[in-house]
Amino acid sequence: MRTSQNKSNLTLTQMVDRILASGKLARREHLILTSAILSNEKISEDERYQINRIFDYIQIGRLKFID
Repeated sequence: MRTSQNKSNLTLTQMVDRILASGKLARREHLILTSAILSNEKISEDERYQINRIFDYIQIGRLKFID
């Protein structure tokens, strides 16, 4: 069980890195990140910070939504 949690956290980190590098955010990715923040899923403080950074970038226009 712990391995699957680590695997999903790795995927979350990779997603955040890709979004920040490309400057583009798919609506599906936005839903995944929002769910990660709002759910009881255990995410690290660093992951929480990175996700919040993405949300901040959306608000100031540094990221574009794509479909």
